[in-house]
Amino acid sequence: MSADLPGILDAWRMVATRRGLEGRVPLSSLTRLRNSLVDTEGEVRFALEFDTDALRVPYVELRIDAELPLTCQRSLQRFLYPVNIVQRLGLIRDEADEAALPEGYEPLLVPEDGQLRTVELVEDELILAVPVVPIMPGTEAVERDWPATEQAEEPERVNPFAALSALKKQSN
Repeated sequence: MSADLPGILDAWRMVATRRGLEGRVPLSSLTRLRNSLVDTEGEVRFALEFDTDALRVPYVELRIDAELPLTCQRSLQRFLYPVNIVQRLGLIRDEADEAALPEGYEPLLVPEDGQLRTVELVEDELILAVPVVPIMPGTEAVERDWPATEQAEEPERVNPFAALSALKKQSN
């Protein structure tokens, strides 16, 4: 984390003063994201802008740029997955306030003390950005070069109770 970047912010004070900040954080410091990555080489660049909109809804706009090292599930090779996020988070004090947020806002429940952890905000968005099945661009050629073979039809299975059914019909 940048030396001058505050680790904890007072969300309501930041909104009232309409402040923002920019920073960089190494991927190695994002402990919850680490298990999704091949390695932790690189850094994340981000900016946070606090303000209120025309409807007086307090928000923080998050801008994140990063390249996440992932493993392609087609080729099993390391590749850099580009992440460019612009997300507006509506700051709410209670879960019931979520319904009042305008369209395009994601809710962010602010703790009672108003304290937000800067790096956790960034890390949360990056965790959501990681694809469930990472696939490196350009690996479509793998499927073209080695198409999946058709499965042979399974032979029709014999019902093990068919003989009992036949015996039952004979006894009637």
